[in-house]
Amino acid sequence: MTMPSTTEAVIISDPAPGNAHRDYVDIPAILGGIILSSAIALVMLTFGSAIGLSFANFHGGTGVSPIWIAIAAASWLLWVEVSSLMAGGYLAGRLRRRVGDATEHESDVRDGAHGLLVWAGTLIVGAILAFGGVSATLSAVGSAASSVAMAGATAAAPAAGAAASKSTFDPTAYFTDSLLRPAPGASAPAGSPALTRADAVGEIGRILANGAVAGSISDDDKAYLGDLVARSTGLSADDAKKRVDTVLTSIDTAKAKAADAAEQARKTGVLIAFLTAASLLVAGAAAYWAAQMGGNHRDKQTEFDWFRR
Repeated sequence: MTMPSTTEAVIISDPAPGNAHRDYVDIPAILGGIILSSAIALVMLTFGSAIGLSFANFHGGTGVSPIWIAIAAASWLLWVEVSSLMAGGYLAGRLRRRVGDATEHESDVRDGAHGLLVWAGTLIVGAILAFGGVSATLSAVGSAASSVAMAGATAAAPAAGAAASKSTFDPTAYFTDSLLRPAPGASAPAGSPALTRADAVGEIGRILANGAVAGSISDDDKAYLGDLVARSTGLSADDAKKRVDTVLTSIDTAKAKAADAAEQARKTGVLIAFLTAASLLVAGAAAYWAAQMGGNHRDKQTEFDWFRR
């Protein structure tokens, strides 16, 4: 007896013809968005720099607080980032080829993800360009400084031997001067060379430098400075002391102003960094939304007749 045979056929259908071997990430669409957003940002930043809308050279007028200048510059940067990345995200969402088996919600998420990839890629390109510009600038500055140093060394070569023993940058020069100071009110020993103006200037400079490092100038150094000024200028002891006090007060005032300026610059730098980071986050959200909008227009085949005309 022959048993009847059965034949089973398995039919596999492709739910998304033409998309079986396609990835969810559409690289060409992302690259197109990055190129567009980078170009728009470059044009807008160049235009803004020409009229003074930049962190490096912001024209805020006289008497304007640096805080307000930082806020104004950050507002311009926010506008540039959001507008350029929205354009790049929209283009990526519009150009992305949709996988046919995706739901509407999944398609929106994928479109938004392409917008975020445009945002991330644009930031990387901007960072590379910025780093390249900084490196080129530092290289040019280093070459210029090297040329200046070589020129200075050539010009100073004839006097190098005579000045070596009196180098201002010798860390022990101040203490050497202290050992050789004459007693207050005493005259120089017989046969010793007279104090020249160059010697007085060098010794005063070392005293002031030591005071800057120590944080203050001692009373003995102040008294000796008065003696040096009196011997170099012919002033009386009282007038020389007053001049020393006036100059030291001016130095302290300049130091206080420099400290205030440094603190203000630090606060402004922190604010600029915070505003820049915040604007980048806002631009990322804008790129995500714009890519979803581009994907919706792609699915609905939205036409912009006004642009075409």
